[in-house]
Amino acid sequence: MRYVFFFLLTTLSTTTFAQSYSYWLTGDDADVQSNHLSGIVLAGGGGDNDDAMQWMLERADGGDVVVIRASGSDGYNNYFFSDLSVNVNSVETILFHNVDAANDPFVIQTIENAEVLFIAGGDQFDYYSYWKDTPIEEAINDLINEKGATVGGTSAGMAILGKAYYTPTSSGVISAEALSDPFHPFMDIIGHDDFVETPILTNVITDTHYDQRDRKGRHLTFLARLAAETGEQYFGIACNEYTAVCINEMGQAIVFGEYPQYDDFAYFIQTNCQAAPLPEQMMQGEALHWVRGQSAVKAYKVGGATYGTLAIDLNDWSNPSNGIWENWYVEDGTLQIISDTNGDCADVLTSVETLPAISGISLSQNPVNEFVTINNQQNVVIDSATIINGQAKSVWSGKLERNIDVSHLPKGLYYLSIYVKGGAIQLPFVKS
Repeated sequence: MRYVFFFLLTTLSTTTFAQSYSYWLTGDDADVQSNHLSGIVLAGGGGDNDDAMQWMLERADGGDVVVIRASGSDGYNNYFFSDLSVNVNSVETILFHNVDAANDPFVIQTIENAEVLFIAGGDQFDYYSYWKDTPIEEAINDLINEKGATVGGTSAGMAILGKAYYTPTSSGVISAEALSDPFHPFMDIIGHDDFVETPILTNVITDTHYDQRDRKGRHLTFLARLAAETGEQYFGIACNEYTAVCINEMGQAIVFGEYPQYDDFAYFIQTNCQAAPLPEQMMQGEALHWVRGQSAVKAYKVGGATYGTLAIDLNDWSNPSNGIWENWYVEDGTLQIISDTNGDCADVLTSVETLPAISGISLSQNPVNEFVTINNQQNVVIDSATIINGQAKSVWSGKLERNIDVSHLPKGLYYLSIYVKGGAIQLPFVKS
C-alpha cells in the first residue's frame, strides 16, 4: 500500500505555461543519475511492443523517462511507470501545443535530464515544425551524442530519427502515387539535412506501418530520390505495426515482435552498390523505372521475436542473420519483389565508361533549381558535355560553362556527361 500511496501522491498534471505545452509527471520529480545505456528504438506504430519497450526502459537503469509529443496526452505515463514492471524514477510527458514550447527553459531542462527519451506517434510535420533548428533539436542531439541516453520513437517519432526524413505537409504520399510520379506533389518534403543526428542511422530513411499501409513502393521511391540527390548509397529501415527495431550501444539491430504468430517483420534496405545504381527513369509526371538487373534495392527481411531477434550490424550493415534477402525493383511504376540468394550487393556492369580518378570535377550543389554549377578544381581539359534526362534522351549538349541554365527543364533525374581525353565522367543531379 505504501507504493500505491506514493504513486498517487506523485502524479501531477498541468496545462498552464501560457498554453504552449501541457505536462504530466508520474513518479519522483527529483532528477537522478544512473548508469544508463545508449541505444535507439524504432517502433512501427499501430500499438506498442511490450518487450521492446521493456528493453528501452531497462536502459534507463532506474533513471528518468521523458515522452514528447504534439498530440494525445499522458497515455504513456502509467504504461512506462508501472505496467511493464521495470523500475524507473519517473515518467514525464510534454505535449507541445506550438513552437513556443521549444524555447521554454523547463521543457529544455526536462529533456536534458532524461535517461530515456521517447517520441510518440502523431504527425511528423508537427515535430519538424516545432523542433527543427530550436533548442529541442539541440537537446535531443545532446542526449544521443553527448549523454549517451536511449532515444526512441514510434510511427511519426520513428520517422524523424534517420538522417533523412519524410515530413509531408499533406496527408502523405502512398506507394501508387510515388511510383507513378517520383515528383508527385505529396512528395513535398524529403529532408536529408541535419535534424536528429543519429550516427548509426547515417544515410538512413525510416518508414512505419509498413505492410499494413503498403509502403514498400514509396520507401523505394524515397531511396531513389535520395541516392540521386546526394550521390551516395542510401539505406532504409522499416517496421510493421507492433514491431520494433532496437539498436544497442554496439550498433547491433535486434527485432522485437511475435513472428510467426503475426507478420511482425522489420526490413533493412539498401540501394545496390552497382557501377550504375541510379534509376533508369525518374522524371516528373512519368512512372519510376528502376530495374538494374532486377536488383535495384536489396532488402533483408527479419521476423521479430519476444526475446529479440539479432538481425544485422548497422555499423557497416554486415553480418545479417535470422532473415532472408529479397531483390526489389520497379518496372514502369510497378514494384517487383523476388527472392535473392546472392545476398548483399550484386555487381551489374554499366555501359557508360567513367573515369573515377577525375576527382577534381564535381557539382557544387544537388538538387538544383536554375543552374548546374561545375567545380573544375584541377582545370581538367574538357572536350564537350551532354545532359541526359531520366528517359536516356539528350536535353542539352555543347561547350561546358561553369553554370548551365536548366531552369526550363522539368523536375527529374539527369546525368551530366563530361567528355575528356580518354573517356567520360558522369555526374547525376536532380532538378527540383
